[in-house]
Amino acid sequence: MVREIILRQEDRPVPSSGEDEVIWFCRCLGMEEGRDTERISSRIIIVLLSLKASEAGLSVEEISRELGVSPSRIYHHIRKLSSAGIVYRQKKRIYIRGRSMRALVQEIRKDALRILDDLETAAGKIDQKYGIPHR
Repeated sequence: MVREIILRQEDRPVPSSGEDEVIWFCRCLGMEEGRDTERISSRIIIVLLSLKASEAGLSVEEISRELGVSPSRIYHHIRKLSSAGIVYRQKKRIYIRGRSMRALVQEIRKDALRILDDLETAAGKIDQKYGIPHR
């Protein structure tokens, strides 16, 4: 599985509404990238949080109706959010990974540490092949 973890440090909005916090959170995770000028990814997260989807999840159709966006666009963003490890699908329902924002961050932390551990092991082997002493 290929997973891309993007982390950005951005100034937190102060004072902020809950929605501003979610948008900031999503930007810090690289979700406000590219052509998502309508912030569909952030809006999906807000809908999942607002409708308490942690318990029962939401279908793409429910998210589509709530946002007034076509299901095909929602599917596109769900695929991106899923490949980034932000949401997951189970039985046609969409959930925030870990089922809360705090748990999501904890899961992303574990992902990042696994990636960094693997890179560190590989780096040691590369150094060894090139005769570079361990520092």
